[in-house]
Amino acid sequence: MSDHSGIENVHSFVTLAQELSFRRAAERLHLDQSALSRRIQKLEATLGFRLLERTTREVRLTQAGRSFYDDNADLLRGYASSIQLARRIAEGKLGALNVGYMAFAATELMPAAVARFRQAHPEVDLKIRYIRTQGQKIALANDEIDLGYMIGPFDHSDYHSLTLSLEPLYVVTPRNHALLRLPVVTPADLASQDIILGDTHEWEEYRWRLANLFSAEGISLNITIEASNTLALLGLVAAGLGVTVYPESLIGFLGRSVEVRPIIHPQFRISTVLTWKRSNRSRQVREFVEIAKLAGMR
Repeated sequence: MSDHSGIENVHSFVTLAQELSFRRAAERLHLDQSALSRRIQKLEATLGFRLLERTTREVRLTQAGRSFYDDNADLLRGYASSIQLARRIAEGKLGALNVGYMAFAATELMPAAVARFRQAHPEVDLKIRYIRTQGQKIALANDEIDLGYMIGPFDHSDYHSLTLSLEPLYVVTPRNHALLRLPVVTPADLASQDIILGDTHEWEEYRWRLANLFSAEGISLNITIEASNTLALLGLVAAGLGVTVYPESLIGFLGRSVEVRPIIHPQFRISTVLTWKRSNRSRQVREFVEIAKLAGMR
């Protein structure tokens, strides 16, 4: 008896034991009664003992049949549950998904995608972690996260990278600052300013991108103060200690103590990319990527 037919026969017996009627059990199993009877006979022949006592009026379990039913009813329930669970995982309806993000994705891109994904897949255990861009690259390599919102571009043969936004950069100044009186602010206007930036440990990728942009214009920034987080940067700017440079996604969250102006230059933009391993082909990852695309390219 093959494993498949053996499971079918045990399933048929469990159903019959529950119904104690060949007619009702056959209806539940979508079989005719003679086929059900043959399955029970084959199972009894394989086991070497009787499971049922049959009369013209009723079906009763033997003592051995009762024991066999008690053990296998739970087993079959677990078997059916395991099939259902595996199917739902394969369909992306269960499982886990770990997403990293950096500050520039925290205000719009990541929350919008997370909200849509959780609505579409409420049973997926979705976790998000703030990790700087360089840290995300390490976390992806170590399979600590499945996807990462990071500063781009990121070109690597082992990873997919989807550009989600290309944001203009703004200068952030104290209120009534001299830069605000200019008709437009260009990169050259920042050459003589005291610049406040995030420290190199936390803001390494962003600092490197900014340095490249200004260096291409022949400008060396005068960095006078460093801070580790956005609130400290804003406080230092508001106190009149210098100016900083932020992408557009953060502008709406700066408060009233500072003012902003766009830096007018076609290259002064910063990209946010969604990155994941090419070898990670899970359905959850694919579906999150599709939802993340809805945030749109800016």
